[in-house]
Amino acid sequence: MKVLKMGSAFIGIIVGAGFASGKEIVQFFTSFGVMGIIGAVISTVLFAYFGMVLMRLGSRMQTTSHKEAVYTISGKYLGIIVDAVIVITLFSVGVVMIAGAGANLNQQFGLPPFVGSLLLVVLVFLTVLMNVDRVVAVIGSITPFLVLAVIIVAVYCLTTMTDSFSSLNGVATSVKTTLPNWWVASVNYVSFNIAVGASMALVMGGAEKDEKAAGWGGLVGGLGLGIMIILSHLAIFSKIDVVKDADLPMLAIINDISPMLAILMALVLYGMIFNTAVSMFYSFGARFVRRGTPRFRSFVFALLIVGFGLSFFGFSALLDIMYPFIGYIGLFLMLTLLIASFKLPKKALRN
Repeated sequence: MKVLKMGSAFIGIIVGAGFASGKEIVQFFTSFGVMGIIGAVISTVLFAYFGMVLMRLGSRMQTTSHKEAVYTISGKYLGIIVDAVIVITLFSVGVVMIAGAGANLNQQFGLPPFVGSLLLVVLVFLTVLMNVDRVVAVIGSITPFLVLAVIIVAVYCLTTMTDSFSSLNGVATSVKTTLPNWWVASVNYVSFNIAVGASMALVMGGAEKDEKAAGWGGLVGGLGLGIMIILSHLAIFSKIDVVKDADLPMLAIINDISPMLAILMALVLYGMIFNTAVSMFYSFGARFVRRGTPRFRSFVFALLIVGFGLSFFGFSALLDIMYPFIGYIGLFLMLTLLIASFKLPKKALRN
């Protein structure tokens, strides 16, 4: 049960507005058509491995923020770069989540984007007031609803598709993406998401004394995340001719299945956006200020206000520019973790 709880929370950290809406999946996988399936499988393997490494590392070192773990495994100078990558990622993705919250309620309910964004800011601030165990519990509790939604959508799309993947391939590959090819996209996607999830995964691992359980939690979470990527890609690929221009493709597909189900999915999607936003701002705050103090609360509040202002650039524009960029700089972190998993087995990853 402990493993499933941590695995669910790991998925919840990473699955935010981009993934749950389907926008990320289109950019990193579906835009490469059939080859995107191979890319999704590669991403699954990498997520499982790096999820396990991060959670075990956090547990072994009993980390309370990513800073101590990063400097221990990277050294003084490379540590500065890796730390900067994580800090930039946390804030950037936090801003995209605020924008995504506005886009979600705007597309489904017609509300002005600032309403959904402002509501998220309030909810995140209230949640950040809680301790880390309760934050993990909140994050993990929403994930099963998204997993169920993705499975339902995938089954529906694959059983009702009228065209073959080969005939839809041309439509899929005509979708514009900033990535050069499918294999760079698959590695970039993992790199980006590991940069997104590293800080909170290390903190979660640090809250778990049983290192083996923490490792299994990361492994299960990574595999679960990968399976969801594959299912989401197949679902969107099968309906790419209909949803290729949608801001939130998964929501557009569910609207086609049932408007009532789409309302439920919009709420689940909002919950996943909330999950990631909490993780980003909580981890960013914990990097600079001791958690649970009045100064921590004031610091996070100020961050949220700045993030709210930047969210007015718009969800799609922010995602298309920021995510691939974070993926490229996140390669520093992936390489560091890969080296640490072999170089420091007794210190960080002992069985």
